[in-house]
Amino acid sequence: MNLVSFLEKKLNEILKSLGYNDDVVLNISNRPDLGDYQYNGCMKLASISHEKPVDIANKIVSELEKTNYFSNINIAGPGFINLTINDETLVKYINEVINDFNVNTYKEDETKTIFLDYGGANVAKALHAGHLRSPNIGEALKRLCEAVGHKTISDVHFGDWGRPMGLIICELKERFPDSPFFNPNFNGPYPECPVTLDDLYEIYPLASAKAKEDPLFLEEARELTVKMQNKEKGIYDLYLSFTKLSIDDIKDIYNKLNATFDLYEGEKDADEYIPELLDYLTKNNLTEISEGATIIDVKEETDKKEMPPVILIKSNGGVLYDTTELATLYSRAKRYDVDAYFYLTDIRQELHFVQAFRAAYKTALVDKNVDLEWFGFGTMNGPDGKPFKTRDGGVMSLRELIKIVALETRKIIKDNIPENEKDDLAEKLAISAIKYADLLPNRSSDYLFDPVKFSDINGKTGPYLLYSTVRMASLLNKAKDISSDKYKVISTKEERDIILNLLNLSTVIEKSFNSRTLNEICEYLYRLTNSYNSFYSNHEVLTETDLDKKESYIALTKLVHDTNKYLLNILAIDVPNKI
Repeated sequence: MNLVSFLEKKLNEILKSLGYNDDVVLNISNRPDLGDYQYNGCMKLASISHEKPVDIANKIVSELEKTNYFSNINIAGPGFINLTINDETLVKYINEVINDFNVNTYKEDETKTIFLDYGGANVAKALHAGHLRSPNIGEALKRLCEAVGHKTISDVHFGDWGRPMGLIICELKERFPDSPFFNPNFNGPYPECPVTLDDLYEIYPLASAKAKEDPLFLEEARELTVKMQNKEKGIYDLYLSFTKLSIDDIKDIYNKLNATFDLYEGEKDADEYIPELLDYLTKNNLTEISEGATIIDVKEETDKKEMPPVILIKSNGGVLYDTTELATLYSRAKRYDVDAYFYLTDIRQELHFVQAFRAAYKTALVDKNVDLEWFGFGTMNGPDGKPFKTRDGGVMSLRELIKIVALETRKIIKDNIPENEKDDLAEKLAISAIKYADLLPNRSSDYLFDPVKFSDINGKTGPYLLYSTVRMASLLNKAKDISSDKYKVISTKEERDIILNLLNLSTVIEKSFNSRTLNEICEYLYRLTNSYNSFYSNHEVLTETDLDKKESYIALTKLVHDTNKYLLNILAIDVPNKI
């Protein structure tokens, strides 16, 4: 059990022995001169027992003084109890953690299976800088779920169906009218995709603009969309060829971000479940007709503003995004035994998911005991507060952003690194800079990304964390003949600060999971690393002559190093061997 949890349990026992009842929480003190932790429950207890808070605090302190865990206990204000943990208790606990790292982490009481939907890239469109957040936050959230003991299933859920694909096929037909893909009598095998990846990413915006100006082009695109969705020979084969080209590129970028998925499915995969879904809803009288459209009414009495219905089938017979969303959920519920679903998208999609989740519960597509949770994220902007642009004013691709940041991180690589390794290392550092900066702010907030600022090796940045962690690894390698399996003595204030930071790991993990955010982990990583660097800059480690001190220094270094790697892995940030 984590030491803070252990002390909370002991304080709970003391309260019960005194006739009080409270769910004790020890808060990190904002007055280190008064104590390491503070118990603030005496005011609450006083309101129940009709005693003075300070009288209750005195009773509690009297019992706490009988224990051997604290070097100082004092009362501040009307009844705030400040606690300073003694060195003996800290040393004993740190040795427990050295023996079993999991003692200091957090695990949920019950193991659940959580299905995570994130990534969500639109196929045949280049990933731009704004596409970073979903795969980045989603991957870290998945790893956080696993770190606290849950099982996960992840799906990228590509946008790979519908009219955008028809527009691309229509443009390809204009460019390559004699292609075998458009010859219904061609018996194959079909050739490779007729365009390159760069061509493909140029085609969609061009075709989309053309459809707005040319009704005939738009109508043909609609017809080709239907043919594609009916899997007509040639048209469907062309669709498969250019979507594979795009998906391979998306996977490559996601892999750079260390974002991987159990399933690489999309709207296309959900499409086959739509007839089955509609049949289920119709047979169970779960839909109604409104102005010729088939809908599910999801209004609730507590709604304070208008809640539109979920439209399943338009009056002209077409299906919509909501239909595909419910079909996706229907297919997942049918194939997997899941306790919770986590969806991660741009915050502007909130209404869509409120409607979809209400419809899923109302129609029993999902059991009421299964949690449906949606998490929205804000926008990533450039240093000027506007979306990232290229020099010519175009939308900046995510791949280009990585290259720009890599140019900055290459500047911090030392000369002892072989020249042929510097580009790969610069990219790893760039990925750490981008990912950490993206996870540092509150998930729902917009934020500014400055490639220069967030590549700095001395700031609150990914490269700073990696540089510090690599330096710890280097120190441990040089001290490999020195024992690191026992911490013996706290001899400096900096060591005590590090240990107190380490004690808070379990609380940080628990809070982060409960809030489904990563920013607390990012802040904690920086605090812990900073406390270690303060120690490192003020004390010699390898040349320390006192063996007990030296072994304690090395043991503490290893524990901080291992904690950093544990948390960086949750954030899906790789630690290089050297910088």
